[in-house]
Amino acid sequence: MPDESTVDPAEQAIRSALEELGQQDLGLSWQRTGPGLFSVTLPGTRKLSTDCALQLGRHDLDLRAFVARNPDENHLRVYRWLLERNLRLYGIRFSVDSLGDIYLTARISRAAVTVEEIDRLLGAVADAADSSFNTILELGFAESIRKEWAWRLSRGESTANLDAFTHLAPPAAPIRRPPST
Repeated sequence: MPDESTVDPAEQAIRSALEELGQQDLGLSWQRTGPGLFSVTLPGTRKLSTDCALQLGRHDLDLRAFVARNPDENHLRVYRWLLERNLRLYGIRFSVDSLGDIYLTARISRAAVTVEEIDRLLGAVADAADSSFNTILELGFAESIRKEWAWRLSRGESTANLDAFTHLAPPAAPIRRPPST
């Protein structure tokens, strides 16, 4: 057992927050993947899961969560929507990497790393990723969704997970449900 004087308070706050959240039966999973580095999977309903990395640095904590790949279309409209959405977010922001992939990111001072703040940030990420996911898909991938509808219907495949996008289905398209088990 390490001497208490060598325990990093910021890293301990992250561990404690993740342990507490993990015990709440929320479907959150996490692991420490290196010194000051944590990988967290947040559950969702629209976006079924959001992978998130917490990297504790010398002066700050960086958080990065993948939301969606580079949109196929309407980049300006997608990015404008993300920027407008940033105005309503707590402690996090939408960001785009060099490939155009969409992330939620945050950077806070080491002094601000507490159990409560980690809980707030992860809650904000889970909510923002989940509540924005269908809008991002609709704005940036509408043509792909239309093609997916047509392909599934032509093969008699289930369209149940396209329910949020019925307005993008071909006219008079039947919604096919998977067989009940």
